[in-house]
Amino acid sequence: MADRREALRIIGAIGTTCIFPFSSGELYGQHQHPPEGKQADAGKPQFFQPGEFAVISRIADLIIPATATPGAVGAGVPAYIDMVVRTNNQHQAVFRAGLAYLASEAGGDFLGLSEARQIALLTPLSNAVDRGELKGSGEKFFRAMKSMTADGYYTSKAGMTVELGYHGGTVLSEYPSCEVPEH
Repeated sequence: MADRREALRIIGAIGTTCIFPFSSGELYGQHQHPPEGKQADAGKPQFFQPGEFAVISRIADLIIPATATPGAVGAGVPAYIDMVVRTNNQHQAVFRAGLAYLASEAGGDFLGLSEARQIALLTPLSNAVDRGELKGSGEKFFRAMKSMTADGYYTSKAGMTVELGYHGGTVLSEYPSCEVPEH
């Protein structure tokens, strides 16, 4: 039975792995959620040092900030990123090089910068990722960070049920009509 379940997970992940460069096991990592209300404090990181984990948490928060719905940190995304990076040597190299690059560009203390300066430092990396220009360690790091943040968030309870309104397993008597005029 486990082999069939694993085969279905792999098949289901094929479309997603075209977007996210992670294995099916990593894509389904959020199925191990921390207890309710503990998303932001999911325990000590297992790969990152506390200072590195704080930087990862801050960047995830800048990518998906809390609004009327929980942000990346509230959804447990930093713990998810720690789990994904911990289990993959290639990700480890990308994050180590990227964190070193970021520290260098920030004068040694990314968290000590103002929010405006943090955003100014990350914006060129984001723009390069959007253009597909992964020239250096900063761009490769930000691409992985952005992808893992989105993956972690939208596979979490906060992302799926609160943000997207997905409640799964519901039987509809009819399909709702689209209320958006251009559709």
